[in-house]
Amino acid sequence: MSAAPAGALAWAGPYAAALRAGRGPLFLRHSDGRLLPLDVERWCAPADPVDLDVLDRCEGAVLDVGCGPGRLVAELAARGRTVLGIDVSDAAVAGTVRLGGRALRRSVFEPLPGEGRWGTVLLLDGNVGIGGDPAALLHRVGTLLRPGGLLIAETAAVDVDERALVQVVDMACIPPDEDLSFRWARLGTPALLRYARGWTRAGQWTAGRRRFAALRSRSASTRAEPPKRAAVISSQRVRKPSGDSPVTDR
Repeated sequence: MSAAPAGALAWAGPYAAALRAGRGPLFLRHSDGRLLPLDVERWCAPADPVDLDVLDRCEGAVLDVGCGPGRLVAELAARGRTVLGIDVSDAAVAGTVRLGGRALRRSVFEPLPGEGRWGTVLLLDGNVGIGGDPAALLHRVGTLLRPGGLLIAETAAVDVDERALVQVVDMACIPPDEDLSFRWARLGTPALLRYARGWTRAGQWTAGRRRFAALRSRSASTRAEPPKRAAVISSQRVRKPSGDSPVTDR
């Protein structure tokens, strides 16, 4: 077991308790006092129809960044897909394993298995905000994907581009603790696309009041594969792990 990643303490306490209970209330408190509710109940429930549509679009081996309690990893694993979740929270990793998925307690900015060979990276449930620096996060994701690999990101429901120091709190009356603050970003689709220099736009869509964008990393080939559906290239088939599937052991 490695040491806890930087920032993991911020996702202990109220966050871990909420995951174990399967419910909130839980919030991201901004440094200016604003509260952004976190959808713990949805995260702890089985994958819903909107989630399933996203997962149908995934290609090859899938890395779920900020996997939370593991609903997406578990669903892909049940389909026979090669999938790994990563999260800085012990409670999230434990929840994913309980559901039958594979997960590591790891930050996306730490060394990861299979770098440069993942077919799809997921940044859902607000995780496009990880680190508070969208350009740096996109660059890091690009190093994880194989050439021409797919990033599927969930964006804010409004056109916003903000960076802030935040804390995870379970009640509005809890006093702030500066030691537990961390940097976070909130992006709408237009903002994400502005940061996506060097990426190819692969589609954007709205479903169930949630918004998504898909991007392709730089490809070693100059030939583009024709799209198989309106929003994102996808496959409905369960793909067998290939011989070069990323190793997902600790």
